[in-house]
Amino acid sequence: MRLYTRTGDEGKTSVIGGRLAKDDVRVTAYGTTDEVNSFVGLAIAQLDEAVFPDIKDELVKIQHELFDCGSDLAKLKVTEERPYKASQDMVDYLEERIDVYIQEAPELQRFILPGGSEAAATLHICRTTTRRAERYITRLHRESEIHNPVVLKYINRLSDYFFAIARVVNARLNVNDVEYERSAIVFRGGKRKEEK
Repeated sequence: MRLYTRTGDEGKTSVIGGRLAKDDVRVTAYGTTDEVNSFVGLAIAQLDEAVFPDIKDELVKIQHELFDCGSDLAKLKVTEERPYKASQDMVDYLEERIDVYIQEAPELQRFILPGGSEAAATLHICRTTTRRAERYITRLHRESEIHNPVVLKYINRLSDYFFAIARVVNARLNVNDVEYERSAIVFRGGKRKEEK
């Protein structure tokens, strides 16, 4: 197999159903989910199997799901032969895990700085890169069509998941989160102050 094809030498790439400029918002959207996936791989490599077997397994699952999201985003049109891959079950699972991890981490009242342990710092990079992917997907949804709206819900929830597990990773390693020193109290019982 030859790794290079030369078909993209003029700034175009193939997607499902056609070709687009490499800086098209659709390409940028699924390309950014690929960036997230790479950082997730780094986080997995940094986590000790003895301490984080549950989180490592979940992150591998998420890597597959990010490919599913990228596949759905790369579709210019949807046919019966190429159905959606991302599903509501994926969103529900993330919500279940977030609820579990919120209970494990110490109570949070103020904003925290990204960091702590090396793995937690990487998970915060996953979180912020996921937020960037979400912005591109939102733009794609506004300007064109994302076909499978579950992808946007999943990516939105995924950034919350990364925040939750970054805090759990620090907690299991006995590393304190560093509070943003000028933060007001913004969380009450795990929720933002303005939420009821």
